[in-house]
Amino acid sequence: MTDAAARDRLIVALDVESVEAARALVSTLGDAASFYKIGMELAYGGGLTLAQELKDAGKRVFIDLKLHDIGATVERATRQIARLGMDFLTIHAYPQTMAAARAGAGDLKLLAVTVMTSYDDADLRDAGYALGVADLVARRARQAQAAGIDGLILSPLELSTIRTLIGPGMLLVTPGVRPAGADAGDQKRIMTPAQAIAASADHIVVGRPITRAADPRAAAEGIVAEIASVG
Repeated sequence: MTDAAARDRLIVALDVESVEAARALVSTLGDAASFYKIGMELAYGGGLTLAQELKDAGKRVFIDLKLHDIGATVERATRQIARLGMDFLTIHAYPQTMAAARAGAGDLKLLAVTVMTSYDDADLRDAGYALGVADLVARRARQAQAAGIDGLILSPLELSTIRTLIGPGMLLVTPGVRPAGADAGDQKRIMTPAQAIAASADHIVVGRPITRAADPRAAAEGIVAEIASVG
């Protein structure tokens, strides 16, 4: 795999407290990163303006808002993001939510969140779900495919099984990625970058191992090199 292709498969999560901090990080990373995620914290602090700046600079942008509301609201909110020309938007993988987002998405690629990577079977039981993680992810993957959703957010541990279940047509994007030896933080279902790519992830999302590294650029370049090594 070329370095450029490997770099496109790394999505750097700009999980920082301000647009100024995000701009500084993007400047530090330079050409070591080409794809960025803007989540709730930054989006609610002016991050959608930054998203447009990144697009104007030739970067790819993933808006991670995990939409879930009544159908009309989801459809309208999705249409607003689509008008901005972003690359990816997350929604929760509930059938009504997915159908509504699909109606508003146009060319915007939708990623359905199956089960949060900070959850395990015990967390699902506490929340009242009858299914464990593996079964719920599979159920939601099938529902997302039927709804015409472009891809899924899932942990690395489900990648191989879900790829076999749904085939090659959907994007698989995983945030549960930590380089060997890194702190797992609040993630419970994780792999290294190379393991996730080998397990069929199309993109990996990495935040703290890059954003809180002593040398963020070196950390990003190390992950890109690891991705490229998979071939």
